[in-house]
Amino acid sequence: MKIMFLKNGIGYVCPLSWEGMMFSKSFGYAVRGVLYIAIRGEARPFVQAEEIASNLAVPRHFMSKILKKLGKAGVLSSSKGKTGGFALAPASHSIQLLTLFNLTDGPDTFRNCSLRMQACHHANACPIHGQMEEVKQQLRNVLTSTTIGDMLKGDKA
Repeated sequence: MKIMFLKNGIGYVCPLSWEGMMFSKSFGYAVRGVLYIAIRGEARPFVQAEEIASNLAVPRHFMSKILKKLGKAGVLSSSKGKTGGFALAPASHSIQLLTLFNLTDGPDTFRNCSLRMQACHHANACPIHGQMEEVKQQLRNVLTSTTIGDMLKGDKA
Protein backbone atom coordinates (compact mmCIF):
# COMPACT_ATOMS: atom_id res chain seq x y z
CA MET A 1 0.00 0.00 0.00
CA LYS A 2 1.04 3.57 -0.54
CA ILE A 3 -0.35 6.94 0.43
CA MET A 4 -1.50 8.83 -2.62
CA PHE A 5 -2.54 12.19 -1.14
CA LEU A 6 -4.23 13.74 1.84
CA LYS A 7 -7.95 14.26 2.27
CA ASN A 8 -8.74 16.69 5.07
CA GLY A 9 -5.43 15.80 6.71
CA ILE A 10 -6.05 12.05 6.44
CA GLY A 11 -4.03 9.94 4.02
CA TYR A 12 -5.99 8.33 1.21
CA VAL A 13 -4.45 4.89 0.76
CA CYS A 14 -4.37 3.12 -2.57
CA PRO A 15 -4.49 -0.67 -2.12
CA LEU A 16 -2.76 -1.29 -5.45
CA SER A 17 0.36 -0.08 -7.14
CA TRP A 18 -1.16 0.82 -10.50
CA GLU A 19 2.07 1.34 -12.33
CA GLY A 20 4.61 -1.33 -12.91
CA MET A 21 3.50 -4.91 -13.06
CA MET A 22 0.37 -4.82 -15.22
CA PHE A 23 -0.56 -1.22 -15.89
CA SER A 24 1.20 1.71 -17.51
CA LYS A 25 2.18 4.88 -15.70
CA SER A 26 -0.32 6.74 -17.87
CA PHE A 27 -3.20 4.62 -16.61
CA GLY A 28 -2.03 4.86 -13.00
CA TYR A 29 -1.70 8.63 -13.27
CA ALA A 30 -5.16 8.89 -14.87
CA VAL A 31 -6.81 6.91 -12.07
CA ARG A 32 -4.96 8.78 -9.34
CA GLY A 33 -5.69 12.13 -10.99
CA VAL A 34 -9.40 11.43 -11.32
CA LEU A 35 -9.61 10.29 -7.68
CA TYR A 36 -7.72 13.38 -6.56
CA ILE A 37 -10.06 15.66 -8.52
CA ALA A 38 -13.09 13.90 -7.06
CA ILE A 39 -11.90 14.35 -3.49
CA ARG A 40 -10.52 17.89 -3.88
CA GLY A 41 -13.60 18.81 -5.88
CA GLU A 42 -15.62 18.54 -2.68
CA ALA A 43 -13.93 21.76 -1.53
CA ARG A 44 -13.95 23.63 -4.85
CA PRO A 45 -15.24 22.80 -8.32
CA PHE A 46 -12.03 22.99 -10.41
CA VAL A 47 -8.58 21.68 -9.54
CA GLN A 48 -5.52 22.84 -11.46
CA ALA A 49 -3.22 20.33 -13.14
CA GLU A 50 -0.19 21.79 -11.34
CA GLU A 51 -1.75 21.08 -7.94
CA ILE A 52 -2.64 17.53 -8.93
CA ALA A 53 0.82 16.80 -10.32
CA SER A 54 2.56 18.30 -7.31
CA ASN A 55 0.49 16.45 -4.72
CA LEU A 56 0.71 13.13 -6.54
CA ALA A 57 4.43 13.53 -7.33
CA VAL A 58 3.77 13.18 -11.05
CA PRO A 59 5.52 15.16 -13.81
CA ARG A 60 3.33 18.23 -14.48
CA HIS A 61 3.53 18.02 -18.27
CA PHE A 62 2.61 14.32 -18.25
CA MET A 63 -0.35 14.87 -15.91
CA SER A 64 -1.58 17.85 -17.97
CA LYS A 65 -1.49 15.77 -21.14
CA ILE A 66 -3.49 12.95 -19.50
CA LEU A 67 -6.06 15.34 -18.00
CA LYS A 68 -6.58 17.05 -21.37
CA LYS A 69 -7.17 13.66 -22.99
CA LEU A 70 -9.71 12.76 -20.30
CA GLY A 71 -11.36 16.14 -20.82
CA LYS A 72 -11.71 15.62 -24.57
CA ALA A 73 -13.27 12.21 -23.89
CA GLY A 74 -15.85 13.67 -21.50
CA VAL A 75 -14.52 12.06 -18.32
CA LEU A 76 -13.53 15.49 -17.01
CA SER A 77 -14.74 18.98 -17.66
CA SER A 78 -12.31 21.87 -17.81
CA SER A 79 -12.32 25.60 -17.34
CA LYS A 80 -9.65 28.11 -18.30
CA GLY A 81 -8.54 31.07 -16.26
CA LYS A 82 -7.23 31.85 -12.80
CA THR A 83 -9.85 29.75 -11.01
CA GLY A 84 -10.02 27.15 -13.77
CA GLY A 85 -8.77 23.62 -13.91
CA PHE A 86 -10.38 20.20 -14.11
CA ALA A 87 -13.51 18.76 -12.51
CA LEU A 88 -15.36 15.48 -12.83
CA ALA A 89 -17.95 15.50 -15.58
CA PRO A 90 -21.51 14.90 -14.32
CA ALA A 91 -21.64 11.20 -15.25
CA SER A 92 -18.03 10.38 -14.28
CA HIS A 93 -18.96 8.22 -11.31
CA SER A 94 -20.44 5.62 -13.67
CA ILE A 95 -17.41 5.49 -15.99
CA GLN A 96 -15.66 2.12 -16.04
CA LEU A 97 -11.93 1.92 -15.39
CA LEU A 98 -11.73 0.18 -18.77
CA THR A 99 -12.65 3.52 -20.34
CA LEU A 100 -9.68 5.21 -18.63
CA PHE A 101 -7.46 2.30 -19.63
CA ASN A 102 -8.50 2.51 -23.28
CA LEU A 103 -7.96 6.28 -23.30
CA THR A 104 -4.46 6.06 -21.85
CA ASP A 105 -3.18 2.76 -23.22
CA GLY A 106 -5.37 2.14 -26.24
CA PRO A 107 -7.94 -0.57 -26.89
CA ASP A 108 -5.38 -2.84 -28.57
CA THR A 109 -3.27 -3.29 -25.44
CA PHE A 110 -5.00 -6.51 -24.40
CA ARG A 111 -4.60 -7.89 -27.91
CA ASN A 112 -0.82 -7.50 -27.91
CA CYS A 113 1.45 -10.38 -26.98
CA SER A 114 2.68 -10.28 -23.38
CA LEU A 115 6.14 -11.30 -24.62
CA ARG A 116 5.90 -8.73 -27.44
CA MET A 117 6.14 -11.39 -30.12
CA GLN A 118 4.67 -9.92 -33.29
CA ALA A 119 3.20 -13.12 -34.71
CA CYS A 120 1.50 -14.28 -31.51
CA HIS A 121 -2.09 -15.42 -31.98
CA HIS A 122 -4.10 -18.60 -31.49
CA ALA A 123 -2.66 -20.26 -34.60
CA ASN A 124 0.94 -19.25 -33.81
CA ALA A 125 0.98 -18.76 -30.03
CA CYS A 126 3.90 -17.72 -27.84
CA PRO A 127 4.90 -20.07 -24.98
CA ILE A 128 2.60 -18.38 -22.43
CA HIS A 129 -0.23 -17.29 -24.73
CA GLY A 130 -2.97 -19.40 -23.11
CA GLN A 131 -2.12 -18.44 -19.54
CA MET A 132 -1.80 -14.75 -20.40
CA GLU A 133 -5.12 -14.73 -22.24
CA GLU A 134 -6.76 -15.85 -18.99
CA VAL A 135 -4.95 -13.13 -17.01
CA LYS A 136 -5.88 -10.48 -19.59
CA GLN A 137 -9.53 -11.55 -19.45
CA GLN A 138 -9.54 -11.33 -15.65
CA LEU A 139 -8.00 -7.85 -15.81
CA ARG A 140 -10.52 -6.79 -18.44
CA ASN A 141 -13.33 -8.07 -16.17
CA VAL A 142 -12.02 -6.07 -13.20
CA LEU A 143 -11.64 -2.90 -15.29
CA THR A 144 -15.12 -3.36 -16.77
CA SER A 145 -16.85 -4.06 -13.46
CA THR A 146 -15.16 -1.25 -11.53
CA THR A 147 -16.31 2.35 -11.92
CA ILE A 148 -14.84 5.61 -10.71
CA GLY A 149 -17.72 5.74 -8.22
CA ASP A 150 -16.80 2.28 -6.90
CA MET A 151 -13.23 3.42 -6.28
CA LEU A 152 -14.41 6.54 -4.47
CA LYS A 153 -16.66 4.44 -2.22
CA GLY A 154 -13.99 1.78 -1.78
CA ASP A 155 -16.37 -0.92 -3.06
CA LYS A 156 -13.88 -2.62 -5.38
CA ALA A 157 -10.55 -1.91 -3.75
